[in-house]
Amino acid sequence: MRKPIFLAAFAAACLAGTAVSAQTLRIALSSEPTAVDPHYHELTPNNALAQHIFDSLVKQDEKQQLHPNLASSWENDGKNRWTFKLRRDVKFTNGKPFVAEDVVFTFCRTLKNETKVSDSFADVTGNFASVEMPDAHTLVINTKEPEPLLPNLLSGLSILSASIVEHGPITYDIAKNCGVTGPWPTVTGFNDGTLAVGTGPYKLKSYVRGSAIELERSPSYWGKAEPWATVRLLPVTNAGPRLAGLLAGDYDVIENPAARDLGRIKDDKRFGHVVTPSTRVVYFQLDVARDQSPFVKSEDGKNPLKDPRVRQAMSLAIDRDAIVKRIMDGAAEPAYQYLPTGMFGTLPNPPKQAYDPAQAKKLLAEAGYAKGFQVTLSTTNDRYINDSQITQAVAQYLTQVGIKAEVDAMTRAIYFPRRAKKEFSVAIGGWGSTTGEAASFLRQWPPTPNEAKTIGGSNYGGYKNEQFDKLIREAITTLDDAKRSDLLQQAGKLVLADNAFIPLHFESGIWAFKSDLDLVGRADQYTLAMSVKPKAK
Repeated sequence: MRKPIFLAAFAAACLAGTAVSAQTLRIALSSEPTAVDPHYHELTPNNALAQHIFDSLVKQDEKQQLHPNLASSWENDGKNRWTFKLRRDVKFTNGKPFVAEDVVFTFCRTLKNETKVSDSFADVTGNFASVEMPDAHTLVINTKEPEPLLPNLLSGLSILSASIVEHGPITYDIAKNCGVTGPWPTVTGFNDGTLAVGTGPYKLKSYVRGSAIELERSPSYWGKAEPWATVRLLPVTNAGPRLAGLLAGDYDVIENPAARDLGRIKDDKRFGHVVTPSTRVVYFQLDVARDQSPFVKSEDGKNPLKDPRVRQAMSLAIDRDAIVKRIMDGAAEPAYQYLPTGMFGTLPNPPKQAYDPAQAKKLLAEAGYAKGFQVTLSTTNDRYINDSQITQAVAQYLTQVGIKAEVDAMTRAIYFPRRAKKEFSVAIGGWGSTTGEAASFLRQWPPTPNEAKTIGGSNYGGYKNEQFDKLIREAITTLDDAKRSDLLQQAGKLVLADNAFIPLHFESGIWAFKSDLDLVGRADQYTLAMSVKPKAK
């Protein structure tokens, strides 16, 4: 059945708002972007920065609802063919007009990106059989398999200008380098600003790791001009200094103040705050494939994580309610699946993993590990809210049931490349559904990777379940919503039962800001200058 064209309906809203001012907006970040390159690594801080500089074909609002962006409309033929109509009034910051060739070049770059940390964004384009350009403002994508969530997936893909490389006629022909005759863009070229050419509301002024990212309003932006002439994004990894800086007037907005400190803000008329439930699940991924895992030691010389009884014991050993209450200060929800209950494709009544250390010890004994074993939990200390503290708590819970757990905490800049190389045995992870439904996690992490890496690109623990693979492959190619939801529920139930990915909790996004500002919190936890406006007088 042919789907109706999704037409733009928000042009009037783009004309409303406050008058443009010359103010600078100073935002203290809890986690620093690791690169300006929007295709380097699919991380929330990176994606949020990219949205300032670059646009996508489709955009998500604060509730992850879809809206037209660089694409003014789109339609699907009920099978494998998608047609996107592109905006005609858009220019890049270097003055070049935005056309279909730029989109095709962007698609190609995701598959020709040797500087990426993982297979970020290749899962979007890996399913493309062909891409046609009937004219400069029309794009036709034919997928190998039906892709019901293609607009959702494209909402996270920043569009680059083909002008940043040497090229002839651009075509979606990977074997012929897509018409690119010079070197493909590297992360260094984006970080120094040379290649940071976008169509977003801001352009990059400077990027200094560990110091500040400076943005300035783009005079060529096609949408409504933002109220901030300049934006400074300042990495401040500790919650205490972030709050102190807000109270002292050094910052206008801070992300992720400690929930326990919100009382200081509530009682002060100079400040406001927003707490927004997110779709981000924090979990641990286990190495379930290798016979010898690098950070596991056991008396029998085997990898205990391969035994499902051991994995279940580890899950039962964790008191999720206590972590939410004591470490997250109540600004989170215990997680018993990979997306909050009620969202598309989730289980209506997920099985609750009760805190049961006695049963955990029993299962370990049944598996032959009554005396336990040694394991190192690898974690970031600057990426997720209270990430290292959470990992320390989990280590203590595991130790209490006989699993001697240690913690190795490191910066995300070190952690993520190592995880991508499968160097860990038990690794923390955090995943916010970029599509707002269950397939986002289930297609990225648990599947056996296919050759094109359209699924399973983040399966670092070697998880393999043939029944799950069959279900998720069918689910992501099923256009019927009711059938797809049922398939996703079946797939999710299988993964949960295997405990190769142990969910802990869903984060909430917290922002604090000066009282003369208004801020809209986002379910995807993106901190955007575009979400901050001067309070209406």
